[in-house]
Amino acid sequence: MKFTKMQGCGNDYVYVNCFEEKPGNPEEIAIRLSDRHFGIGGDGVIFIRPSEVADCMMDMYNLDGSRGKMCGNGIRCVGKYAYDHGIVHDTVIKVETLSGIKTLKLYPGKDGKVESVEVEMGKAEFTASKIPLNTGLVKKVLGKEPEDGKCIKDFPIVINGKELKFTFVSMGNPHAVTFVDDTAKLDITAFGPEAEVHEMFPEKANIEFIKVVDKKHIDMRVWERGSGETFACGTGACAAVVACVENGLTDTEVEVKLLGGILKIKYDKESGDVTMTGPAVEVFSGEIK
Repeated sequence: MKFTKMQGCGNDYVYVNCFEEKPGNPEEIAIRLSDRHFGIGGDGVIFIRPSEVADCMMDMYNLDGSRGKMCGNGIRCVGKYAYDHGIVHDTVIKVETLSGIKTLKLYPGKDGKVESVEVEMGKAEFTASKIPLNTGLVKKVLGKEPEDGKCIKDFPIVINGKELKFTFVSMGNPHAVTFVDDTAKLDITAFGPEAEVHEMFPEKANIEFIKVVDKKHIDMRVWERGSGETFACGTGACAAVVACVENGLTDTEVEVKLLGGILKIKYDKESGDVTMTGPAVEVFSGEIK
């Protein structure tokens, strides 16, 4: 099977062109190929499939074999691959995901290859049942039913014996954002694994740890469900900026510094729309049995 290794801000996936390849057992393939010692290595595997409603479909699986709905860094690389390898020829394309159809603007460099991609990530979702959250637990803590469409902020959850305050956002997948004094000194393994599988999150959650630098810049580390800590998470960066704006901590256009690089996020608070711009890089291609 032919494959291509790609990364966006260090969030790396193995990509399979299913316009040409016909792989079966995607869960088993993802586990094997993602292994950094016995496979190719990556945060998961993304199958680029034909679509009846868009230019192509992004079918993603995490390194533990679980299926993911959406990945901001991953979809930028899908756009680059589709353009650079001739699946599409326009610089504005649509990609089908389990979180809906996303519109991508591709920016080729002087060599004709795509260097960066802007993605319309859709609307931020705050309704507890749609994130989804354990609405019974939310009601128990708040003392009332959560309001549909209203952002839940400063929600206390004890993780590893320490109370953390979370803001909940869905960007097509569940995110829990918490603010810390220093991301560099954070022991993410002390909080990420337990928070990911907390009873608050029926489908697990991505956990973002944020330091607000100023109104236009934040630092972020992320513990992704099914993958652990990654160098970057596009939907996580979007959720982080949404949480910052909703808490009155930043402007609506913010640079997010992750372990693997910088993403530019724009949040239209009135419409709820979020846009992400960042790099997409092809690392190498090969074949594996």
